[in-house]
Parts: sequence; C-alpha cells; structure tokens
Amino acid sequence: MAGARHRAGPALNRGKPRVGLLGGSFNPAHGGHRRISLFARDALGLDAVWWLVSPGNPLKPKAGMASLSARLGSALHMARRAPIVPTTIERELGTVYTVDTLRALRRRYPDVDFVWLMGSDNLAQLHRWRDWRRIARTMPIAVIARPGYDGLAAASPAAAWLGRYRRSAASLKHRAGWSAPALIHLRFDPDPRSATAIRRADPDWARRYAGRTVRDPLTHHPVKSDTP
Repeated sequence: MAGARHRAGPALNRGKPRVGLLGGSFNPAHGGHRRISLFARDALGLDAVWWLVSPGNPLKPKAGMASLSARLGSALHMARRAPIVPTTIERELGTVYTVDTLRALRRRYPDVDFVWLMGSDNLAQLHRWRDWRRIARTMPIAVIARPGYDGLAAASPAAAWLGRYRRSAASLKHRAGWSAPALIHLRFDPDPRSATAIRRADPDWARRYAGRTVRDPLTHHPVKSDTP
C-alpha cells in the first residue's frame, strides 16, 4: 500500500487509510480530474485518491484512444504535488469491468477503506455496467455533480435503487459510515473541462509522452512507451 501511505494525509492516525477511487480513460488527464479529486478528498476526509487509468473501457470506442503509457504519463503530470496516485493496476489485476476491479482491490488491500468516486454522467448510465448492484454493495459510492447530467442521473434506474441508501459526506467520519451500499452526493462549482475538448484542441497531445517509459507509483512497475 506504499502509494497511499507515501502520500497520505493526517487521516492516517484515525486507523485505516481512506482512499477514493476514480476510474477512467484519462485520455488525457486534465485539471478537471485534479479538481474533483481534491474536492472529494476534502469533502470525504480521504487520505488520497487513486486514479485508475483503464487499459480499456468496454463502453468507449478504441478509436482515438492514446496508449496506456501516454495516458499514465499525462495523469502523473497532472497529479504532481497532490495526494493523487495514478495507477494502471487494472492491467496487473487482469480486470476489465469495474465490478471485478473493485473486488480485486478490496482483496489486495484489506487494510484500506475505499470509496468509489464517479461523476453524475456515470451514475446516469450505471445500470448499463456489469453487475452494477454488486459494485454498489462492494463499497460506498460518492457522486460528483457534472453540468448537464444531474437530471439524467436522478431519473436513472441506478439512482432509484440507490435512493434508499443515501447518506451524507459526514457519515464517512464514522466507521459505520463505510458500510455499503451507500450513495453520497457531492456538489461543487461545475467544471466544464473535458478530455474530448482537449483532444479537439490538441489532437497530438500524446506525442509529448512518446518514447518514455513511465513507472506506476502504486505497483512500481514500468509501463513502456509502446504499451497499447
């Protein structure tokens, strides 16, 4: 658990480290990812946030997807000097679906309390994810508002099912608050930045990371520049 302990904040003296998990393509990572991660850390009293840089998202097309090494490189750059740990651990775990990743992380790090972080855009489509109810039963879910998606999220099947498990952010200050299912809504000033807009403005962004081998700060394994 070196990645979280190395960057952990004052919450370590409470007992178990508390880590938020933010999954995504990070194609590329940008200031919006950083901002919501730091906001969630403060709101939920977390020690760190791990960015799960996905080898491949089953719900996203492969066309236009930069290499894993370039995406990890952009995440490391964006996370510098912050309690954020970008990682490609899903590649090592051999998992593709979120439900399998979360269960594997719980097994690998039994001494860590995890909370799954997602934007309201993802809550709107959570019912399309494999075994989404099992995801909800694996760890608490904190949903961060995103412009234009709150209405869709509120009307989604997943939100209807999770509605009975709504809790406040303050509930995580107590041990009992980490039981699952649990749905926590976090609201802050909207951040309009998106990876799609960045790719349109700078379609060659990944070239800045070409030819580099980057090291995963959580697993400590290298990710070569030609890793797809």
